Amino acid sequence: MPSRSPRKGSVRDIAAETGLSIATVSRVLNGYPHVAPRTRDLIQRTADRLRTRGTDPDGAAGARDMSPRPVYVRCPYQLTDYFGLIVSSIAETLSVHGRRLMLDAGQSAQNENVLPTLADRVDIDGAILILPPEPSRELVALRATGLPFVVVDPRTPAPRDIPAVSAAHFAGARAMTAHLVELGHRRIGVLAGPDNWLAGQARLAGHTSALADVGFLTDPALVRSDEPTIEFGHRAAGELLDLPDPPTALVGFNDKAAVGALAAAAERGLRVPQDLSVTGFDDIDLAQATAPTLTTIRQPLREMGRMAVSLLVRLLDRHQLDALHLELSTELVVRGSTGPVPVR
Repeated sequence: MPSRSPRKGSVRDIAAETGLSIATVSRVLNGYPHVAPRTRDLIQRTADRLRTRGTDPDGAAGARDMSPRPVYVRCPYQLTDYFGLIVSSIAETLSVHGRRLMLDAGQSAQNENVLPTLADRVDIDGAILILPPEPSRELVALRATGLPFVVVDPRTPAPRDIPAVSAAHFAGARAMTAHLVELGHRRIGVLAGPDNWLAGQARLAGHTSALADVGFLTDPALVRSDEPTIEFGHRAAGELLDLPDPPTALVGFNDKAAVGALAAAAERGLRVPQDLSVTGFDDIDLAQATAPTLTTIRQPLREMGRMAVSLLVRLLDRHQLDALHLELSTELVVRGSTGPVPVR
């Protein structure tokens, strides 16, 4: 049998502190079932803190009870280069805010069905999801639970009410192809990412837009799509360079694909950039370790991590977010792998 209701002032105080309705608070304090474990835990912790505040002049015990719980960071990929920079930035920024990180990383994490049960966990305060492989419907379902979370570099278009941070993929790719067009290139091969990746679609659209500016269409025969690895770049570039009329330039989805393309060019005795221009995207350390060094698009990877934490902290503090989808600007970095179109 539910216990007698506490005085109204306590219920109102807890509702104000948590941002939950008075009815929900009342259900938990009166012992009624059918309340999400996370919500029940939040209300009980807040009630304990408010009671302690009334008896402890310094509020020390309440502060101990309400110490922030970790932020769950899911990055189901190997933490090298691109992802490592983002995660490191998230960890450093969380530390500045006095918060701990609970990391779930590694390729094997893609096989774990995490999102449906994430809101039931009472050991975390919120989450940051990096390039989540889960479908949008699972993000929508997670949003409906009330768990604060932010998506970094969404793989598919993020629903309107879900905070997301990404780079300006379209603008970056457009700037890169415009650079090649200015050098005289028109027959440009594309080592694209997977067709179902938002970044892949945006970058291909940016490339197409820059070509359209000079009256050219993207030739589908010059486009290869797959997971953007060095191996993919090597294989796809080889296919394009072996065509009867090969491209004079190759744009890689990322720096890794571009490194594979450089290897394919070397195997065929092609000089870069005299015979072939090659470009990347991301500007990870690898871009400056090639010979020649790689012309690429610099993504603000560390800033993406910092911005994700900033958005999440504001959500945890129950601040209003007006800008939910943030695109951070990119920068064209011209190095030695691009040059004028060769005369054939």
